[in-house]
Amino acid sequence: MAKTVPDGAGAYSRGALSKRTGCNIETIRYYESIGLMPEPPRTESGHRVYADDHVRRLTFIRRCRELGFGLREIRSLLGLVDGGEASCAEVHALTLDHVADVHRKIVDLRRMERVLSAMAAQCEDDEIPDCPIIDALFEEKPHREL
Repeated sequence: MAKTVPDGAGAYSRGALSKRTGCNIETIRYYESIGLMPEPPRTESGHRVYADDHVRRLTFIRRCRELGFGLREIRSLLGLVDGGEASCAEVHALTLDHVADVHRKIVDLRRMERVLSAMAAQCEDDEIPDCPIIDALFEEKPHREL
């Protein structure tokens, strides 16, 4: 159970935290439910009160998500922040693994771009009902470049 704080104490409501960080209210709730965000203290009337530490942590989480880190990876990174058992060397290794994953995705996206461009090049952009792009998408076997 979260501790209570007197009414009027604290810095931000959930809505204000959302506005300050640009993070959706439902996302904040979700992060709290999975333990990425600590549950904030409440006023006597039961309203959540978020502090600057919550803003900082949510900003960290959002930035990690923008960089493509998964929730498990973020939890590991927060282990260092929270004084847990994660070391800087572990964070470094996790980051290098993520870089390798990003590189794999870039390779896949470039391959997809080539395939889609090839499909579009077959299209004459006519008003006729037959479309080579649609036909290619209905093929049972994947395109040879994928």
